[in-house]
Amino acid sequence: MRTKPVEKIRIFALGGVGEIGKNMYVVELDDDIFVIDAGVMFPEDEMLGIDKVIPDISYLVERQDRIKAIFLTHGHEEHIGAIAYVLKKISVPVYGTKLTLGLAEAILKEQGITNAKLHEIRSNSELLFDKAKVTFFRTIHSIPDSVGISIHTSQGAIVYTSDFKFDQTPYGKNRADLGKMAQIGEQGVLCLLSDSTNAERPGYTGSDTVVAQEIADVIYNAKGRVFIACYASNITRIQQVLHAAKTYGRKVAVVGKTLHKVMDIAVRLGYLHLPDKVTISIYDIDRYDDKELIILTTGGHGEPMSALARMAKQAHKQVNIKEGDTVIVAASVMPGYELGFAKTIDALYRAGADVIYRERKVHVSGHGCQEELKLMLNLMKPKYFIPVHGEYRMQKAHANLAKAVGISEDRTFLIDKGEVIEFRNGVARPGGKVPYGNILIDGLGIGDVGNIVLRDRRLLSQDGILIVVVTLSKDAKNIVAGPEIISRGFVYVRESETLLEEATKIVAAIINQCLQTYMMEWSSLKSNIREALGQFLFEKTKRKPMILPIIMEV
Repeated sequence: MRTKPVEKIRIFALGGVGEIGKNMYVVELDDDIFVIDAGVMFPEDEMLGIDKVIPDISYLVERQDRIKAIFLTHGHEEHIGAIAYVLKKISVPVYGTKLTLGLAEAILKEQGITNAKLHEIRSNSELLFDKAKVTFFRTIHSIPDSVGISIHTSQGAIVYTSDFKFDQTPYGKNRADLGKMAQIGEQGVLCLLSDSTNAERPGYTGSDTVVAQEIADVIYNAKGRVFIACYASNITRIQQVLHAAKTYGRKVAVVGKTLHKVMDIAVRLGYLHLPDKVTISIYDIDRYDDKELIILTTGGHGEPMSALARMAKQAHKQVNIKEGDTVIVAASVMPGYELGFAKTIDALYRAGADVIYRERKVHVSGHGCQEELKLMLNLMKPKYFIPVHGEYRMQKAHANLAKAVGISEDRTFLIDKGEVIEFRNGVARPGGKVPYGNILIDGLGIGDVGNIVLRDRRLLSQDGILIVVVTLSKDAKNIVAGPEIISRGFVYVRESETLLEEATKIVAAIINQCLQTYMMEWSSLKSNIREALGQFLFEKTKRKPMILPIIMEV
């Protein structure tokens, strides 16, 4: 009797490792490809003018006939934000829970995609594919309907936890499938991919039930208006605010398009309950006393601080912070955004608000701390472990936790984007690399801004630009007009007239010299202008502005 050959398994990340956000993980079983999550990342400081960053999926596009499914674990943008971009490139079935698909559908609709193959699953669903069975387990996170994923193979299960924490007293009806997790571990886990976001934090993440009590207490004691900033997708936090408002007789005005969109979807699908006559339009707040109002707000991308910053600076179109307001920041600062967060808090205090964000537990993370991560490792008992979803130091901290619970270092892989881990007969080894990268979104442009454009933006931001305009006569071989030098972001023209006059003379001399030697090739002429002018300006100012010669011929 011939035995069925053991499949070759390959696991790699196209995003979500060495960074926060942009989660996308790929599992290959022989020729079958399964994709888990399709998220965005908010830009780093050096990505000037960029709105969002999504994974480069060139590898998947070239192999789209092999892709069996995309699984979405929950509705945060770091996990579903790139789904429209992916489905524009490849047509494959997408599986997710009810709320997750509702939020994904809104993203697809904005991008004009109406023919996506969306399939709803529940935590007890089982999907059968040629090479594997796929099951799900319920997790607790800061958004309802979050699930982890198990891909069952002949070598054992490949488990992706997605974002999770273990809250023993969760708010609402959300419960983690502890029994199912333990059962998966007993049946045998080949490889675990687990959330590393809070791997550096000892102990346990706080309970959302405690947060509900704290928020209610702050609202009860506030003398004036209460502003509450949270992530648009934190439906648990929004529900807590609505319940507290109902209890203490306040009205809730919602500010922010993203927040309105998420709330509408959550209410329609039954994940958010709006108490009667609690919400009002932001345009009606003048009809109520300050002590009757709660302003619930978020930023343009669903993050909490950008709208608050405008309100503190009296620059918001609808409502601004004033003396006597109470501001609850029900969100944690995202890594890399600490400076902007601190400046916003400072501006709120300057505006006269009582700001509550650290001294009271008005927010807890949706990610598990060290003890919860160790519990997941002990429940799953994986043969191999890959820490994901976090910057490298977080992945390293998670690897140390795995070692503490008995998973040896040689069975833990700290992977970077594109690095493949290959499994044959239950044994793992590095399996080379696949292409990976970032696609930058700027306005409506997707991928049209690359490293060269970013380099130019950095140069412009550092030393500015000089534009040299000159008109030449084709027949007479002389200068008809100019050279004229226009400066932006380099020097203040009125105080640097002598410098710019000297620069003009240098340009004129270079052009005349080239004309006399019959050098009329524009590229050479521009290069000579840039080189001579750049050297002169650096000697005089120790700055290197971008120099842009414009030559016209008549």
